[in-house]
Amino acid sequence: MKFVKESVIKASPERVFAFHELPDAFERLMPPWEDATIIKKADISKIGSQAIIDNKLFGLVSSRWVAEHTAYDPPRMFEDVQLSGPFSSWRHRHIVEPHPEGAVLRDEIEYEPPMWFLGAIAAPILVVPKLEKMFDFRHEVTRKWCESTD
Repeated sequence: MKFVKESVIKASPERVFAFHELPDAFERLMPPWEDATIIKKADISKIGSQAIIDNKLFGLVSSRWVAEHTAYDPPRMFEDVQLSGPFSSWRHRHIVEPHPEGAVLRDEIEYEPPMWFLGAIAAPILVVPKLEKMFDFRHEVTRKWCESTD
């Protein structure tokens, strides 16, 4: 399955990429409604660097997510892959491209939900709306920082 979120941000691709390299970028991008604790932060500039997050899925089931950074090409792209966690598989590409108004930020996620065909049936109802809400929030946080004059 594939999920894509794309936004135009009125800032240079370098500035949009730089936001993701901030030491506290991951904390900024964590929606306040998520019941998650960052155990270990990854350094996106280091391939092999891992992030570990404990979270509760739907407020009920505890899950530990371990993701590893597998690609880094500034200011164009970085990628992380789930090593263990709630999905059967997860590959997330963070892509930044030039745009006449500044830059396009595109998150491309290729994933397989858990529980094989039951997960695939449930994904449009349970997974996709959660991803849409989360990435709407993340893109707005990124846009505000990148377009600020500070």
